[in-house]
Amino acid sequence: MAICDTCGNDYDKAFSVTFSDGHSATFDSIECAAVELAPQCAHCGCRILGHGVETEDAIFCCAHCARKSSNADINDRYPVPAGG
Repeated sequence: MAICDTCGNDYDKAFSVTFSDGHSATFDSIECAAVELAPQCAHCGCRILGHGVETEDAIFCCAHCARKSSNADINDRYPVPAGG
């Protein structure tokens, strides 16, 4: 069994992630992996599990958060909804 680097659980179905620099981390769930690996939205703090929306200074979970925290003229829909 292996110990999760996030929660410390000793679990027989744990998995390891190996990074390009050669170091690795062990997790017992996708949730624990996300806590350690996924970036957080600069506005709301949620974990970004998809592509996210980036500005020059930060990464956000969606265009709404990017607009709320920056002067970004960004939308996540086409065509842009009226008023938004």
